[in-house]
Amino acid sequence: MQKVKLPKQLDPFKSAMKRSDYQGVLMAKDMIRLTEAVADIDDTIAVAVRFDKDAQGLNFFQGTLSTSVSLICQRCSEPFAHQIHVEFCFSPVQGTDQNEIDELPDGYDPVEVNDHGEIDIIQLFEDELLLSLPIVALHAEKDCKIGQDDMQYGDVEPDVERPNPFAVLKELKRD
Repeated sequence: MQKVKLPKQLDPFKSAMKRSDYQGVLMAKDMIRLTEAVADIDDTIAVAVRFDKDAQGLNFFQGTLSTSVSLICQRCSEPFAHQIHVEFCFSPVQGTDQNEIDELPDGYDPVEVNDHGEIDIIQLFEDELLLSLPIVALHAEKDCKIGQDDMQYGDVEPDVERPNPFAVLKELKRD
């Protein structure tokens, strides 16, 4: 199957009515925050997304995102490859009606549509990819140049001997 470039804006309600199924790519250059957060990224991000209605009549869309990025190891400062694979399931909501959000089943994450009833899938998928990055980028210890014995966590200053404040009481007790 040929991968096609996906649209940047989608109407999730119309897509759910049509039971649309998209398999394609998003361009990494469109995800500025993601490209700034990593050392390097593949040119494309593979996307598979399916829009549907569930048994309760709720619109939802679910799918996967996959790409490869290069991160800088915080231990040795060398780049390393990191695969990202994200699975998601969203249900579109209009406005910030807390009751509507609270009534969603646990498996659905709410996503707010804009005034035209569309979602910006570039921004939504970029958020998902950013959240899937590791908090601290590190090689596996066996692959890292810096071994356990080479790690240094800073200099520890020796404790300064302070006089005991109760030493005076000890002298009084002797009398």
